[in-house]
Amino acid sequence: MKGMARGAFTGMLCMGIVLVTAPAPARAAIIGTEQMVDTQARADDLATVQVFMQRQDVMAQMEKLGVDVVAAQARVASLSAAELRELAQNIHQQPAGGDGVFVVLGVVFLVLVILELLGVTHVFRAF
Repeated sequence: MKGMARGAFTGMLCMGIVLVTAPAPARAAIIGTEQMVDTQARADDLATVQVFMQRQDVMAQMEKLGVDVVAAQARVASLSAAELRELAQNIHQQPAGGDGVFVVLGVVFLVLVILELLGVTHVFRAF
């Protein structure tokens, strides 16, 4: 009986070793160049935007406007690849919550020019 138990134990031990050391099936597939480039481009765009958002002046402006920095970074991380690409390409041209003084002055100037051309006002006649 002792020999039979020893044989069963040895058999189970050998079977366990074989099962543990057996190679697991790999589920690999070939990916295309475009998919690889898109993945890398998204990672690069995300890094560009995150570096910009970690600047002290940008963080100070976000806090001044009442934007939670952590929530903004989480929102950026959840953007689609196309949205992230557009943001990364235009991030240095976009104002960080500017006050719009120049926009207001430009609109006022255009309104005055139009009113002058229509003959409603005579603001520019003195010049």
